[in-house]
Amino acid sequence: MSTIKSAINTRSEDFQANAASLRAQVEDLRAKAAQVSLGGGEAARAKHTARGKLLPRDRVGHLLDPGTPFLEVGQMAAYGMYDDEAPSAGVITGIGRVQGVECMIVANDATVKGGTYYPMTVKKHLRAQEIAEQNNLPCIYLVDSGGAFLPKQDEVFPDRDHFGRIFFNQANMSAKGIPQVAVVMGSCTAGGAYVPAMSDETVIVKNQGTIFLGGPPLVKAATGEVVSAEDLGGGDVHTRLSGVADHLAENDAHALYIARRIVSNLNRTKPINMALGQGEEPLYDPEEIYGIIPSDTRKPFDVREIIARVVDGSRFDEFKARYGTTLVCGFAQLHGYPVGIVANNGILFGESAQKGAHFIELCGQRGIPLLFLQNITGFMVGRKYENGGIAKDGAKMV
Repeated sequence: MSTIKSAINTRSEDFQANAASLRAQVEDLRAKAAQVSLGGGEAARAKHTARGKLLPRDRVGHLLDPGTPFLEVGQMAAYGMYDDEAPSAGVITGIGRVQGVECMIVANDATVKGGTYYPMTVKKHLRAQEIAEQNNLPCIYLVDSGGAFLPKQDEVFPDRDHFGRIFFNQANMSAKGIPQVAVVMGSCTAGGAYVPAMSDETVIVKNQGTIFLGGPPLVKAATGEVVSAEDLGGGDVHTRLSGVADHLAENDAHALYIARRIVSNLNRTKPINMALGQGEEPLYDPEEIYGIIPSDTRKPFDVREIIARVVDGSRFDEFKARYGTTLVCGFAQLHGYPVGIVANNGILFGESAQKGAHFIELCGQRGIPLLFLQNITGFMVGRKYENGGIAKDGAKMV
């Protein structure tokens, strides 16, 4: 592959100003992410831990292999929505390694409105399942939820891609041999009870986890029967009598240990169907990206300078380098994995769109994943370009 030659002067005033501006924005984002990661308020977290429960992010940490990364998905979901009462949409989702197996983890945050599902919670849960199905990742559900957030139930239940889709996805993935594992660590009420019931293997925490379609108040109102939550749907009931759950855990830590043991028995290996390189660092410091991207978004910059600081060895084989120059396409490697890169380098013209469509088609034929570096205001407009068929060219790329 060809090596990209950088023309950036890291000592220039523009570079330093850009770096300062972007670093300030990144620090602001990190501060917001740190606040969101706390989950519910201090009182809710104290109440949660007083019950002997691990906090949701601690649960995820206990589940993962020590020292391995967690690629969180949708951390800022629902930011600024619902009067800021649903940080991270009340659910933690992401990809992590459990017993050496890459898994999709979906963990309810009971410190946020009891782990109930807002409309954005449903959307985030479904997105996690979509990623898991596309990438053949086992799903581990850390369940601690009161079901739907009832004041928003008209936006949670009725549509094709609403709450019921979660169970549809579970059934489809299980049928495809993608394992579904549930760990019931708290409330699991009403429709939410189907998450563990439809999983391939389920763990429930003694005197803490409960699974029932209707809780004690509803049972009393409907039938007059007075029953405790534990007798109605606790761990002993579901592991000894109903068979809804398969393993009884003493506490959160024990439940997560059992979940890790379940994953170790899945008998799964990661298929490798592409030629892998050794993986190496870029020739240029990725930190320099801060100074390359202009603080004024109207100013252009050469996206190849970004690519040079991202890909292995700063090597990049560009495709159609002389045609449709406002879209840069080419082949590279990331950590040894082959990737096709599609990167905006200005506004899109018809030629750029045709080039992008051609390159994406090639990557699809060869089974090469795509990395999009997006920085664009849209397609070129005007009579000349409309007469030239830019809409049709754009449609090919779409």
